[in-house]
This record gives sequence, structure tokens and C-alpha cells, in this order.
Amino acid sequence: MKLNMPNFRNLNFYVMSIADMLIFILALYGAYLFRFDFVVPDQYSVQFKGLIKYVLFFKISIFIVFGLYKGMWRYTSLNDFWKLIRITAAQNLILISFVLFRFTFIGVPRSVFVLDWILTLVLCSGLRLSIRTFFTQSMSMTTPLADRKRVLIVGAGGTAEKISREMAANPAHYTLVGFLDDDASKKGRTIHGKPVLGLVLNMGAVVDRFEVNEIFIAISEASAEQMRRIVDACKETGVPYRILPAMTEIMDGKVDIKALRDIDYLDLLGRSPVTLDAERIRGYITGQVVLVTGCGGSIGSELCRQIVRFKPARIVLVDSGEYNLYSIQMELHHEFGFVDYATVLGSIADRELMDRTFAEFKPSVVFHAAAYKHVPMLERNPWQAVRNNIEGSRIIMEAAVAASVERFVVVSTDKAVRPTNVMGASKRVTELLMQSMQGRSTRFMAVRFGNVVGSSGSVVPLFRRQIEAGGPVTVTHPAVTRYFMSISEAAQLILQAGSMGDKGTGGEIFVLDMGVPVKIADMARDLIRLSGKEPDVDVEIRYTGLREGEKLYEELISEGEGIVRTEHDKILVLGSEKYATAKDLEKELVGLNQAARSHDGKTIRNILKRLVPEYSPE
Repeated sequence: MKLNMPNFRNLNFYVMSIADMLIFILALYGAYLFRFDFVVPDQYSVQFKGLIKYVLFFKISIFIVFGLYKGMWRYTSLNDFWKLIRITAAQNLILISFVLFRFTFIGVPRSVFVLDWILTLVLCSGLRLSIRTFFTQSMSMTTPLADRKRVLIVGAGGTAEKISREMAANPAHYTLVGFLDDDASKKGRTIHGKPVLGLVLNMGAVVDRFEVNEIFIAISEASAEQMRRIVDACKETGVPYRILPAMTEIMDGKVDIKALRDIDYLDLLGRSPVTLDAERIRGYITGQVVLVTGCGGSIGSELCRQIVRFKPARIVLVDSGEYNLYSIQMELHHEFGFVDYATVLGSIADRELMDRTFAEFKPSVVFHAAAYKHVPMLERNPWQAVRNNIEGSRIIMEAAVAASVERFVVVSTDKAVRPTNVMGASKRVTELLMQSMQGRSTRFMAVRFGNVVGSSGSVVPLFRRQIEAGGPVTVTHPAVTRYFMSISEAAQLILQAGSMGDKGTGGEIFVLDMGVPVKIADMARDLIRLSGKEPDVDVEIRYTGLREGEKLYEELISEGEGIVRTEHDKILVLGSEKYATAKDLEKELVGLNQAARSHDGKTIRNILKRLVPEYSPE
């Protein structure tokens, strides 16, 4: 057993150990007093004096060995109390065993040891609680009450309890006045002595009555509508407000005051946390070589951040962008302390490089996130969609099969559903390629989802820049809608979907449940309001018309594609269908590559229409 020895050069060790020894003496004498109704017979006074040296030796030794003097008692917690119960119980058991062996309990009252344990526990825990109380009061006295911000917390659940406990332990900056919650049954009840003052709709009256200076939103799960209602109520008060990050951002479960931040648009999309089956993900990633294409992009880089949590043997980073590749390499190395990586700078369409990469590193898992995704750009340059999205994907899939990769996950898009643009059609062909490869040495699957807030090409960063410049904010059409989720959530669900291929026959297309589609015009208005401005008053919203290849709304499944629920509530799988074979696709792919080399956009579109009958260019 490894001993938790204290720092013997620390003065606090000697102060606490002396105080504890005085407690041990007082507890034992108190036990005799209680046992004999506060009149201890002479023979038992002698017995007490004889026992005290053994009590001091055993108890102080056990406190030292079990690390009771390594803690900082100004931060005493409930865990420390439970630890104290266990250690004081161990003290008494050892002491009783010694007395039984040394004196055979002849003439020794048994109840004394029970009373001694109770008094030792009460006095030791009381001492430590007093120390914490002293330091807490000292901290609160450093800042006058008038200088502390009066805070109202929205929410009265577990997250609110954590932050209120943190505020109670660090009272120098904030004074908590109470809570608001939409659960009427909580009104009048208290959390750590602070009351639930009413419903969220009473926020204005509560803010005025208690002279609130700041509002903290501490709700771990809320729908988009609920969050908008709370934010609107906060705005009407005119008081500054902040929010705790969504639980998807708090991977280790730590919640404290420092985690509070300003409201972000992602909060208004809903804050349902993603639940992961970590064991299943760990089962196919831990100790394995994992290759990520497009590792420097928004999705690819987040996949890398999530993957390192599961301790792979190595990550092979593949990207055609020098700066992107360097950035994720440095982030993994310096921020995550992960050094088992290899970097490959080059295009997935470079067959010789990909074959050599797979032969050298022998990955067992591949996440294929490399793709051109900008719709209007690929409408103008369709040959690049063919070269990168289709031919590049084919090359890397064939390299994976040749290297006997166990699992290959294609990152797809909702734009592959009834595509109206070259980008969507090229991603649908990638899905067909993936399915045609199934049945060989590698298990293939694809994950299809919509727009990712904050990704490269996302509309949110563009809107923010336009708002900062004073407008106008440009929206293509008042009715255009899109599905959205966070980068972190998308990456986590891709990892989870990757673990589900074990149960199927392979070639599955998994669909992420994106929730409710959002109108882009409404998103623009929300972002303007979050910036403290009024839409069409302070910042103009200007409609510019749909861009090349763009449609009003996106879909996650095509007509006729049945979906089946999986064991994960946010992941669906498309129903079984007859897959195209490599032979079926080969002739068209040859023509497609020839047209791409000739930069023949018209022929490319014609061939894509034959490969993807539902493709209808607009």
C-alpha cells in the first residue's frame, strides 16, 4: 500500500496533529465521563491514564498513514467527512483489537470505545468545519457587501446547486439572492439556504425587488424555445446575464463560476446533452491506429480532439492544407499532451501517397472527413468535386481495403439527399462507392448530418462579422431553413455511430437526429439581438436570393429511404436497400474522371444525373 505521508516541514501539520491529539485525549476522557454519569471512579481514572498513550499512538499514526494531514481543511467537503468516518472507525477497531490482545477486556467498559469513536468523529469534524467556516468568513470580509454583485440563478436543478455551492465557498465577489424555476412545486423551497423565488415569468419583479445585478442561467437541458424565452425575459430586465456551457462542452462534469460565459447562438438551438456509450467507442479506438482525413478541418479536427480521449495507439493526421495540418498537430501535442501522431501532408486523390501511408501505418480505423463542401464554389468548379469528393474517396477506400482496415467511417451530409447541387451529388456518389466496397476486408459505414455551427463555411461566423461591421446581414431567402448542431456534438455522434457498425451487415448510412430545422432569417435576428441590437432597426437584414445549387430546405432522408431507430436516441439508420456494385459504377466513374480532367462541367452534371437519378440541378 502506498502511504500518504504529510509534509513534515509544514508548520500546519504540527498544529493540526497537536490539536487532534488534544481531541483524542478529550474524547476518551469524555467517553469515561458519559459512561459513569460524569463521576469517574478512581480505578477507571487510572485505567484512562494507562490507555491514553496507546490511544494517542494508534490514532495519530492512522491519521498520518491515511493522509488526513495532506488535505487543505479550508476546503473541507462532504467527501472529507465520509473519509473521516471511515478512518476513525478503523482507529477504534485497531484500538479494540489491541486492548483485547493486551488486556483481554477484563475490567474495561466496552461502551467507552463506542462513545470514544462518536466523540472523536464529532470533535475532529467540528474542528475541520470550523477551519473552513473561518476561511470562508475571512474571504467574505475582504470584500464589502455593497461591492459584491447580487446574483439571481435561473434553474433550480443539479447544475444550479453546483454553482450555488461554488458561490457559497467563494463569497468575495457574489451574493446569491435566490433561484427561479418553471417547476411551480419548487417555489418556497431552498437550496443551501437560498429560496426558489418563483417562476421565470416573475423575473422582472424579482430583479427589481432584490436589486439583482446579474443573472446566471444554470439549466443543463432546455429546448430552443425554452432558452429563447429565458433569454428574452433576461433582456427585458436590462440586467447582464450569462450562461453555463452546454454539458457537451463540460466533458469532465466540472461546473463552477469560471465556466459562466455570455449567451451564444448555440444555446438557442437547444441544450440537450449528448449521452455516449463510452465503452463501445473505447472498444474500437483504444490501443488502435486511427487515421483521420481532412484532420485540419472543423469536423476533422474536432474528431481528433475527441479521439485522443479514448487513448488510441496512434493518430495518423492526413490533410492537404499545410497550416491546418500544423495547427491540429500542435494542438494535440501542446494542449492535449498527445504525441503519438504522424502527419501526412497531401491530397487523398494522390493514390501513390495514400497507398504508401496505409502500408506504413496500418490503421485499423479510418474517419474520412476530407471533402470540398462549399456549394456555390463547387457549382463553379465541378471538376474539383469529382477529383476530391469522388475520386479521392474512391482512392482512400481502395487503399483501406488493400491494407485490411477494420472499420471505415465516411462523414457525409444532408445535401446528399435529393441533391440540387454538384457538392450534394458528389457526396451521394461517395455513399454509393462506400456501399459498393462493403463485403470486402473492411466494414464501411457513412454518417449523414446537416450544418454544423462554427464550421468552416458556416453562416454563423459570416453573420457575426456582418453584425460587427454594422450590417447589413445578408440572407438568401426569407423561407430558407437548415438543420444545425454543434461541432462537438457532431463529432461525438460520428464516433458513436462508428461503434454501431458491429451489429449490422456493413454499408449502413447512419443519420443523426438534428432536431427541428431553423429558419436562417430567424437565426440572423437572434444573433443581432444577442449582440445587443435590434433587427431591421440597428442592423438591416437584406435578402439576396438563393445561390447556385442552393435549395430552400434540406432533408436527412430521401423518399423511399426507410429509417430505423438505433439504441442511441440521436442516431438513426437507413433501412436496408440493394447496394450498387463496383462494376455498376465503374463505367460511369471512368467517364466522370475524364470529364473532370477536361474541366467539362456539362458532362460532369449529365453523368452525375445518371449515377444519382434524384439529382436535379437548379
